[in-house]
Amino acid sequence: MRFAVGRMATVLLVFGSALYMLQVAETTAARPAPPPRASPPASLPSLPAASHATYHPAHEAIVPYGRTVLDLPILMYHYVRLPPPPTLDLMGFRLTVAPDAFAAQMDWLAANGYHTVTFDNVRRYWARVTPLPAKPVIITLDDGYQDLYTTAYPILVAHGFTAVAYIVSGFVGERGYVTQGEILEMDRYGIEIAAHTVNHANLAKASQAQLTYQVVESKSWLEKLVGHPVVDMAYPSGQYSQAAIAAVQRAGYYSAVTVADSVQHTQSNRYEWGRVRIGGAEALGEFITNLGPTMAAVVVTRVTSDSSPAALQQRT
Repeated sequence: MRFAVGRMATVLLVFGSALYMLQVAETTAARPAPPPRASPPASLPSLPAASHATYHPAHEAIVPYGRTVLDLPILMYHYVRLPPPPTLDLMGFRLTVAPDAFAAQMDWLAANGYHTVTFDNVRRYWARVTPLPAKPVIITLDDGYQDLYTTAYPILVAHGFTAVAYIVSGFVGERGYVTQGEILEMDRYGIEIAAHTVNHANLAKASQAQLTYQVVESKSWLEKLVGHPVVDMAYPSGQYSQAAIAAVQRAGYYSAVTVADSVQHTQSNRYEWGRVRIGGAEALGEFITNLGPTMAAVVVTRVTSDSSPAALQQRT
């Protein structure tokens, strides 16, 4: 009897254990498997470094785009030297501005907010690439006399000014005229080198062959010297004709200036732009009056950032 009871207890214990194992298996099968653990990234993403840039706002007055007529004085100089006595050389006197007078004129322009530009700036304005600065003025010097380099050029540099030098290509290197090296130096500084024919010919009376030679050869010679296009020119003594204008256009020039008195310019008359003659007997007051009206300007703000490694290193 005792043996039977013990056997029964053993059977019940085995049956209970089997039933418990079956419940555990069912519970495990019903529970969803946990998602696999993601592998840790090889390296954590780096945060942007703290900016040490310094921003510099600058206010600048400009002539806004949209003008079809520019009120832009193109000043015409020849000699910048001590003037000869008018009784001995009246023409030379009229073409000469004394160095101190030239310096005084540049002083006045600088003090009154004028900005010198070249014809390239005018092209960029009409192409809507770069606006003109407020109170723009173009300084031109004809013929390429030696005092262009020895006298006018240092005064321009001292004021941070640029200009346009109309060079007679056949006279370069002759006595009293600039040399090739001097032209290159002025070009590298920012003086625009422009053409003034091969030997200061009268284009109003030149034959078709002569016209072509004068405007093409001078352009080609100067371009080989400075290594870039020369696209502006001046008619010697302001003498030209419709045939001369056509020859200038065919040669690939963008503009040509005369000696006519004018401060207003358009794209359509760019082969007959007038200038303001600056003479030897001119007082400063007359010089100021002849500049004419200034164009309306607007003030814009430009912001530049100083974040170069060198600048950052200087601040650390």
